[in-house]
Amino acid sequence: MDLLLWLHIGFAIFTIGPVTAATMAAPRVIRNKNVPALQFIQRTTRIYSIGALGVFVFGLVLGIVMGGGILGEWYMTASMTLFIVAAVLLVIIDRDLRAALRALTSESAEDDAQVQNGRIAAISGLVSVIWLVILFLMVVPGS
Repeated sequence: MDLLLWLHIGFAIFTIGPVTAATMAAPRVIRNKNVPALQFIQRTTRIYSIGALGVFVFGLVLGIVMGGGILGEWYMTASMTLFIVAAVLLVIIDRDLRAALRALTSESAEDDAQVQNGRIAAISGLVSVIWLVILFLMVVPGS
């Protein structure tokens, strides 16, 4: 059980932080029209988003192993639901990053990816708040 807890916390530290930093940096890179940096951010976002699923998996397995109906607690249900919402939002961010890359690498000078820029900024801010709410729910109700 200790190993599962360490894996859950380790995945949270080493995936949630980088994916949040990458998505929050994307709007500035789009405004600067830095295509190589945007390609890196898009790849980083995809890799760490997939890795962040480990947080959910190990948290779920940990809840099952602990038993005692912990998965039925309101804060666990809320946290898992919020995590799924954040994962869907990360898929939308990835889609917008790909669209911004297409816009910035196209021959047309009129498409400067401003729509994607605003949407990525808004959604990445929302995802960051969701991570904070999940952190609060994992720490406070159990103490």
